[in-house]
Amino acid sequence: MGLCARAFAAGYDRFGERAARAGLARARRDLLAAARGRVLEIGAGTGRNVRHYPADADVTFTEPDPHMARRLRAQEVEVIAATADHLPFADDSFDTVVSTLVLCTVPDVPAALDEIRRVLAPGGRLLFLEHVRAAPGTRLERWQNRLHGPWRAFACGCNCNRDLLASLEARGFALDEVRYEEWRFMPPLVRPVVLGAASGQ
Repeated sequence: MGLCARAFAAGYDRFGERAARAGLARARRDLLAAARGRVLEIGAGTGRNVRHYPADADVTFTEPDPHMARRLRAQEVEVIAATADHLPFADDSFDTVVSTLVLCTVPDVPAALDEIRRVLAPGGRLLFLEHVRAAPGTRLERWQNRLHGPWRAFACGCNCNRDLLASLEARGFALDEVRYEEWRFMPPLVRPVVLGAASGQ
């Protein structure tokens, strides 16, 4: 994974700029406008969200990959090396947790969601923007399942067929707001996207 991770980090911003112009930047900005209080961003990558937070946002960034983290630190933010399933924070530490295009690569999604719930303060919310499994029974869903293995190898651990909303509900989150989109500027296997908020209850 070392070579893959280095190559992925190097190419992420080039792809990100194209996607940003096509609509991803607007989606990030709209999502992050709802960030309140103490904010934790998991898997912050190279920092594509940094510029889109409200000016007064108090954000803690985590990123486990050193190649991504190096690019993130270049934006003059503090970065904590931590995975989503082992967050080094006390219970009830944050009012908002942010996850954008992260949970597709997390090895243990239930453990990560349990950690997010643990660090969320009462009344806190998870803001998410993630690509997901296509609608059941569709041709795209069949292709996602068929090509999952090759895609995961190509995209450095990205899983193209995860049902995030089902995972959230299974771990005790209440879905507050959800919007489904299909992003034509993304590769076909990862075009179905959900954006929204969930409370840890």
